[in-house]
Amino acid sequence: MTAHEAINYIESCTWSRTRLGLGRTRELLSKLGNPQKKLRFIHVAGTNGKGSTCAMLASVMQKAGYKTALYTSPYICRFNERMQINGVEIPDDRLAELTERVKPIAEGMADHPSQFELVTAIAMLYFLEEQCDIVVLEVGLGGALDSTNAIDCPECAVITTIGLEHTEYLGHTLPEIASAKAGIIKPNCDVVCYRNVPEVEEVFEKTCRENNARLVKADFDSIHPISHSLSGQSFAWRNYTSLRLPLLGTHQLKNAAVVLEVLDVLRSKGWSIGDDAVVSGLAETKWPVRFEVLRAEPPVIIDGAHNPECAEALAANLREYLPDEKCVFLMGVLADKDYRQMLASLAPYAERFFCVTPPSPRALAADKLAELVNGMGIPAQSCGEVQTAAALALSCGKPVIACGSLYLAGTARDALLSIIRGEKQTNG
Repeated sequence: MTAHEAINYIESCTWSRTRLGLGRTRELLSKLGNPQKKLRFIHVAGTNGKGSTCAMLASVMQKAGYKTALYTSPYICRFNERMQINGVEIPDDRLAELTERVKPIAEGMADHPSQFELVTAIAMLYFLEEQCDIVVLEVGLGGALDSTNAIDCPECAVITTIGLEHTEYLGHTLPEIASAKAGIIKPNCDVVCYRNVPEVEEVFEKTCRENNARLVKADFDSIHPISHSLSGQSFAWRNYTSLRLPLLGTHQLKNAAVVLEVLDVLRSKGWSIGDDAVVSGLAETKWPVRFEVLRAEPPVIIDGAHNPECAEALAANLREYLPDEKCVFLMGVLADKDYRQMLASLAPYAERFFCVTPPSPRALAADKLAELVNGMGIPAQSCGEVQTAAALALSCGKPVIACGSLYLAGTARDALLSIIRGEKQTNG
């Protein structure tokens, strides 16, 4: 089996989300010898900010000298990036070999595992066989019934900001969604959460009381911004007088505060994490398509904003970093997202839109998005190819913002960078 064949097999295992549950994951992991029981985890759930928080934690733990695994989804550019060790993606040959071992076991199950369940099991095997010290584990969907929740009590459970998402599966109110996310809280667990509205925090407090779990709410009051530019930002937090972070936006400082609280919890449990590891780990965090600057002048920025909360964070960044600028948007969205609210947040900063269809069966057609934007009084053009939209957007000579869906982000990033690099070569 080649890596290409492995990925094709995994991605062929489609399923209905009405069959959420841990039964298949636990059965598959049991047949593989329960590799997850021999690993230690930082388990991260939430609506937004999970990936950035995971990336910061993995970077610091690696700098602290630990062999650090990172499990995330979805991938942006390449499938292999979902499983990393010390910042290096799983090699093709290992992905193929592990999939070939897991496939006959999965095929022999009465209820075949889903795509995400297969990837989770493969990742657990990989991280164990590579003798990782710690796994930073991002939840896929929700928390309680997510495949990653087949693990035992983690070193720390982390819950980032909560918003309305996947309401057909997780609930229609913030407390209902918070309850699904709180499903990763296990008896006697240490928990760190992003500060949320009172009714959400009450869910976490109640769940922790019921599980004799220790809850820490991130200390946002100790965040003191020092400086920021399109190259990064610096801030102080408690005894840290100057920390640098390449990820941009006030919300990333709050994510960093969550990370710093988690590191304190880990230290209290015997993990050796020096201040120098914290400083260098945050400064060297890499996490693409989160207000990522591809070119400084005129700015070309790609952001994974894919729901109303993300869009408002993007709008806040535009106010902060590009004041008084009108931008050209390259945008594609999924039909099951609240894209109207997303557009309402972004419209004040838009000169025009180039609309595309993300590569997903859940995508909203580009022409429908363009029709909606034109109806708002903003010029919009439907483009058949992302490369076409990228070229048109860059030709406007204005700041370019690519956003709308993580399914679009990798293709848009590649297209924009290809044109930018070509322009550099042409200009010598």
